[in-house]
Amino acid sequence: MTASGQRRSGYSRRAQYNLFTGYIVAGIGALIGAALLAVSFFQPSLFGGLRSAANDGVSPATETASTVRTGSKGVWDSIAGYYRAGSKNAALKREMEIARIRLAEAKAVKQENERLKGLLGLQDEDVAPVAVARLVGSTASSSRRFAYVGAGANDGVTVGMPVRSPRGVVGRILETGDDSSRVLLLTDTESVLPVRRAQDEVVAFAEGRGDGLLRIRLINLGLNPLEPGDVFVTSGAGGYYRPGTAVAILAEKTDDGGLARIISDPAATDFVAIQPIFEPEAASGATTPVAQELGD
Repeated sequence: MTASGQRRSGYSRRAQYNLFTGYIVAGIGALIGAALLAVSFFQPSLFGGLRSAANDGVSPATETASTVRTGSKGVWDSIAGYYRAGSKNAALKREMEIARIRLAEAKAVKQENERLKGLLGLQDEDVAPVAVARLVGSTASSSRRFAYVGAGANDGVTVGMPVRSPRGVVGRILETGDDSSRVLLLTDTESVLPVRRAQDEVVAFAEGRGDGLLRIRLINLGLNPLEPGDVFVTSGAGGYYRPGTAVAILAEKTDDGGLARIISDPAATDFVAIQPIFEPEAASGATTPVAQELGD
């Protein structure tokens, strides 16, 4: 009878050692993985430094990929616009949408200025952004909604700073590395933003739902005055975000508020501005004659 060409591992002592060593390494790897998973549940901030270092390492590559993606997207948009109605018509539609947002922001800013100046005599001041950076990526399949920007602690970015695009609020800085930062998007389930309707003083909270929409919850319950198409802007309450910045447009009315579509979609945003944290107490710290009269 011809001997079989296949040998069991028990035939060779070396094969036995190799198989045993493989089991040991696999077991150690499984234990290390389970330990890291347990630590990530109880101490989620422990690996913040490693995540920041990883983000810093891949930031140049992701910026390059984002540039290529933006370029290819622009080419396909031009071709599609030509076959639909022409590239000029598509550009005019975008300009009209931005103009509508700017008009709503201008009305909100005007109303805010009239109210504050009438009480405290505050002066206008231009606030320069801390940094302007490319939005290099965002979560797509996770239940959380994060994004990453190519600016970090070396650029003066700190945790809590608001992030906005030319269209409106995107989110705020959640974690910083040396050359990159993680952004908590408005649509994340942990995001809560004080807002108000642009044309009046109807105040509410914009809460993230994790599905790309915001839930608008009115503070004063009762008759719901909201209507689809209402534009909501930041109220400035609680700090962080300056008042009068566009946030969302109401898409559906509910009993206690409504569902809104975010104006500044991160998926359609290339560059963002990282702004200083807004501190209302700092703005009202100066003593004016009107403030003294109110205090008396």
